[in-house]
Amino acid sequence: MNNILITGAASGIGAATARLFHSRGWQVGLLDINHAALASLSAELGGVWHAEMDVADAGAVQEALKDFTSLHNGQLRLLFNCAGILRFGCFENIELAEHARILQINVLGLLQMTHAAFAYLKVTPDAQVINMGSASGLYGTPHMASYSASKFAVRGLTEALDLEWRQHGIRVGDLMPPFVRTAMVSSQTFLPPALRRLGVNLSAEQIALAVWQQAQSAKVHRPISALFKLMYGSAQFSPAWLTRWIMGWLSRP
Repeated sequence: MNNILITGAASGIGAATARLFHSRGWQVGLLDINHAALASLSAELGGVWHAEMDVADAGAVQEALKDFTSLHNGQLRLLFNCAGILRFGCFENIELAEHARILQINVLGLLQMTHAAFAYLKVTPDAQVINMGSASGLYGTPHMASYSASKFAVRGLTEALDLEWRQHGIRVGDLMPPFVRTAMVSSQTFLPPALRRLGVNLSAEQIALAVWQQAQSAKVHRPISALFKLMYGSAQFSPAWLTRWIMGWLSRP
């Protein structure tokens, strides 16, 4: 029986992914720091396994993985590192502690989950890790500098581990969407010029479908949306100055 463990599962992309995989017969595990929303989603899905957890808490990460995999003969078919936080704004106007928290959740939390999951992934046929990357991991994005930096880190880790863990039969890939219509985006008080120009054209359900596609046919990077696929493809061949010019144009006031 296929199983998936999802961080950041209580809302947005994580919740949409849980619903999709559950509807298609997978055993689903839910992790999130928001206990009330997590319990509500678990009940909606018929009482699936869930645990309140902060991905930045190394001890809690290890305990959650142990508990979930104990229900599945110590195996983990798919880890979806979806937990993440975001803050739009001018770099100097955001408190340093908030920049640090973005990196702590988006990078250190993902590292801790993936490191702790290795023992369970390596004993599972066709095991995978899917990381929540971003279009902002392709080129530094103004007004979301620390978030963009965190997604650069996710991209680098993904590329390295996909090569390193192939000897263990584990594939590692990431999803790279532009802006997605979730509460994490709609709750922001600052509107980046790039968002105003590009718009928010993707839903959480569309990203969940991309997770499903990745689970069936792994890629190192999976760019999402027609526009970003075009930008991603052209960036592989165009000079760096052109990509930088485009980002500068998108982000101008």
